[in-house]
Amino acid sequence: MNLIQLFKSIKPFVMPYKWLVLATLTLTLIGSFMAQVNAIVLDWTVDSINDHIQAGGKWGKEAIEIVSFIAIVLLGKEALSAIITFAQRYFGEKMRIFVSKDLAQAVIEKVLTFRVAFFSANDNEAGKLQTRIDQGVSSLSRTVQNFFIDLLPLFTSAILALILMFKANVWVGLTALCIVPIYFYITYRQAVKLKGWRRDMRHFRELKSHGIMNIIESINVIKSFNRERIEGDKQLDIQNRVTNNQMETRKVSFFFDGLKSFMQQIGTVLIIILTAYLVLDDYPGMSIGKIMYHVMLFNNVAAPINQLQRIFDDMNDALIYAEGFFGILDSDQEIEPTGTYKPEKVHGNFEISGVDFTYPNGTKALHNINMKIESGKITAFVGLSGAGKSTIVNLLDKFYEPDCGSIKLDGVDLKEYDTKFLRDNIGLVLQKNHIFDGTIAENILYGNPNASIDEVYEAAKKAYLYDQVMALPDKFDSKATLLSGGQQQRIAIARMFLKNPPIIFLDEPTASLDAIATEQIKNSIDAIKKNRTVIIISHSISQIIDSDTIYALQNGRVEQGGDPDEVYKQGGIYKDIVDASARSLNIEKIAKAIEGDNKKETSL
Repeated sequence: MNLIQLFKSIKPFVMPYKWLVLATLTLTLIGSFMAQVNAIVLDWTVDSINDHIQAGGKWGKEAIEIVSFIAIVLLGKEALSAIITFAQRYFGEKMRIFVSKDLAQAVIEKVLTFRVAFFSANDNEAGKLQTRIDQGVSSLSRTVQNFFIDLLPLFTSAILALILMFKANVWVGLTALCIVPIYFYITYRQAVKLKGWRRDMRHFRELKSHGIMNIIESINVIKSFNRERIEGDKQLDIQNRVTNNQMETRKVSFFFDGLKSFMQQIGTVLIIILTAYLVLDDYPGMSIGKIMYHVMLFNNVAAPINQLQRIFDDMNDALIYAEGFFGILDSDQEIEPTGTYKPEKVHGNFEISGVDFTYPNGTKALHNINMKIESGKITAFVGLSGAGKSTIVNLLDKFYEPDCGSIKLDGVDLKEYDTKFLRDNIGLVLQKNHIFDGTIAENILYGNPNASIDEVYEAAKKAYLYDQVMALPDKFDSKATLLSGGQQQRIAIARMFLKNPPIIFLDEPTASLDAIATEQIKNSIDAIKKNRTVIIISHSISQIIDSDTIYALQNGRVEQGGDPDEVYKQGGIYKDIVDASARSLNIEKIAKAIEGDNKKETSL
């Protein structure tokens, strides 16, 4: 991305604040004129005092008038400049803040439209994506600040100073003008030299942010294995790479900064020598006052030069981060696909035909999947971890699209369905459900934001959560993140009760619950299963044994399908899983223990 493309991309975010732009530009122009007053007054002052002394004048009325005029003009100018500078900076900063807000909101709303595949791509991990967005908003808002608050006033003042220098003397003006492009060229070469290192720095910052986030999320595992040193060494390697990059960048910057400072001083010396020569040569219009006049004007010309590198650094950062930021904001390929089909009623008959699927990272998850899921019945997916069970659920919920084949719901291809409408008719309970930062009531209301508080209470009761919440000091106003893992899982199930959809996907819904809670939740789930299409994934045989249909998957393929008893009799992966589950639960001893307990009760 170049500067023209950058400003074109920022323009739509600046245009809503045209009145701020107009106010800033007007104040900038006034401030630039004010910046030349000191040079003009100093020119007049030196010549007036020199003429007064040459005429033999001493301190008196004329001298008082000269000093009074200088004091009034300069003090008045400083007071007015302070007001103008405040207003110009205030309006410019206000615009920067508003643009920053709009940029951040725009990218958030855009990200929310992306398909799930975008977030599972290798380069879009949470930490990297967050850094890309944060740095993008920060650098782009600084670009607005630099242009309207720093760069524009400086260059407007520099142009006016050059005009005044040319008006006073063409040769002095040309001398000043010749220095400027040399300085700009040095700055340009500096930017080209640093561009690659800046891009590397963006990559390192993303890695650093992702690494820190990963440590925080995995802190229990790290400590339980005493792997603090290993994780520290990983971060140290990234820090060393960042440090080396920064040192190389600084070395180049300091070299070019020194070169530019030398050129600026050369310009000042040339201006002084040339003006002094013209004064001594009695050149028309040249006087002693013009020496200070030209030096001060050249300082105004050189002022942008002093600030240019900092601004240029920020601009180059903006160019680097704008690529990633606007790559997100302008992307149309990642937008979640949607159709327009919205039937009056969803029955829940799914038909999957010849479906293959590969994740964005290249992992082939499904091979030629063929299934029929009947409305109003319970279908269970069983298989070892990685068999493709959750992947099928993700496809049915339109989180991903298959590589080939078709998925139909009630005879209509899933692609034709309005995505929002489809998900309004599906309830999803995952093995690990996300709890948002907020109260318990707010988290349950996520299932139906329009539900009443009484409906929230009823959903909590069905999820066997109500009594536990009412025992808390703040009850349903308590922070949901303070609950245990099992209690948080009940919030997810309460959401489903509140949503009350015709289709339910249950992906290990009781995985994090204890045995008694599992039985309670199973009773609740059994109640809500009635007259709905239910797809359940579970390693718990008690959860799937009463299913109408079983599909056993292995390595992304359907190995068996049909009635649970029939599939068990066929042998194969389903029988292996059931038998292994029975052995792991020590069913025989449990049965004997229950039988013995029953005999005792009978004898009593």
